[in-house]
Amino acid sequence: MKTTRLNVRMSERRLNKLRSYAVTKDKTVTQIVEDWVDRLPNIESVKNNADPLPVNPAD
Repeated sequence: MKTTRLNVRMSERRLNKLRSYAVTKDKTVTQIVEDWVDRLPNIESVKNNADPLPVNPAD
């Protein structure tokens, strides 16, 4: 699997909170973020539960 980099801007307080959480779970910050992303619903699920509005409505 090819990996890529994600840059996120956040306050130092939030970053420290994230790092502390990762330590308590004995994981890296990367692993924590990947776990959170993996919990997101699949696009198909989101589309099925979305309002029946067109993606690009005509003017």
